[in-house]
Amino acid sequence: MCSCQGTANEQLHVHSDECRYSCNIHRGERPYSCGECNRAFSQQGSLKRHQRTHNGERPYACKVCSKAFFQKSHLIKHQQTHIGERPYDCGVCNKSFSRRYVLTTHQRIHSGERPFPCDLCNKAFRDKGSLIKHQHVHSGDLVSTCAVCSKTFSRKSTLIIHHRVHSGERPYACEVCSKTFSLKSSLITHQRIHSGERPFTCDMCNKAFSDRGSLIKHQGIHSGKRTCTCAVCSKTFSRKSSLITHQRIHSGECPYACEVCSKRFIDKSNLMKHQHIHTGERPYTCKVCSKAFGQKMHLNRHQNTHSGERSYTCEVCRKAFSQKSYMIRHLRIHSGERPYACEVCSKAFSRKCHLIKHRHIHSGE
Repeated sequence: MCSCQGTANEQLHVHSDECRYSCNIHRGERPYSCGECNRAFSQQGSLKRHQRTHNGERPYACKVCSKAFFQKSHLIKHQQTHIGERPYDCGVCNKSFSRRYVLTTHQRIHSGERPFPCDLCNKAFRDKGSLIKHQHVHSGDLVSTCAVCSKTFSRKSTLIIHHRVHSGERPYACEVCSKTFSLKSSLITHQRIHSGERPFTCDMCNKAFSDRGSLIKHQGIHSGKRTCTCAVCSKTFSRKSSLITHQRIHSGECPYACEVCSKRFIDKSNLMKHQHIHTGERPYTCKVCSKAFGQKMHLNRHQNTHSGERSYTCEVCRKAFSQKSYMIRHLRIHSGERPYACEVCSKAFSRKCHLIKHRHIHSGE
């Protein structure tokens, strides 16, 4: 408590600013309100810092790289990245950090701990900042509007990131292959291609992944829950997004187009793999012979030439294959399945490449 506790109200007016702020904290008063979102604060300095989230002001700039920050404390933390000191090590993946609380938050990736639950929907988060951002969904506190598409956001910083969808700005570049990204998180995930880091591990089989989304998809294999069923071929999926992508095989929809050659794809990942043809990027390297590949599946296929491993066996005829995709195609010989149908004459095929060749009959190409 401050030394002024118990003084008369008229005496409070002559207190120093420091004392008055202290009194506001003890009495629970929040006399300083934000004109944008009506959030209240006990100190004028806290209000000024908060207002920077609306106006985008970043008065504290790093002298080394010119990156700017809302708060001086954030600048001080950032400067440690240039010093290079990282005394806090993760015992699971050996990644090191300059601050202990960042290590604590990181360790929750491995443990799955999410100690910050939302009171309204029980969704839980690894850190308090993510919870606060999520709570805007319930409060309806949307104060920043995109001038292009009218989409609204609770934070100006989020709006700035969204603008990159329209402008095409990609300010984050990979130092290894020069590929650029609109989000820093996307760059961090991409860099794991080069480093080989896989911080997300499955509790059931210990298989590791470079991003959390891939781990979640993988975990559906163990749960056995496949609640999404294709109305055309009755194939089931654990995620609705996987079903939607699969249905494009039947509909022929290819919403992702290459800007260079206009070739179209059913999902974004296949487009990104295809773009390596134009860029010449080959981020996947064989550790045995140093041969590089544009796609990970091509590297995996190549590595079997060194090991000779054929770990996928047909249960019908016991023929062995080096890749699961090869075995799946082979199984259609026994099952008679033909999932690729021509939209013109309804003729069906067991392989997509056969359907593509067949389409030339109708197109005359």
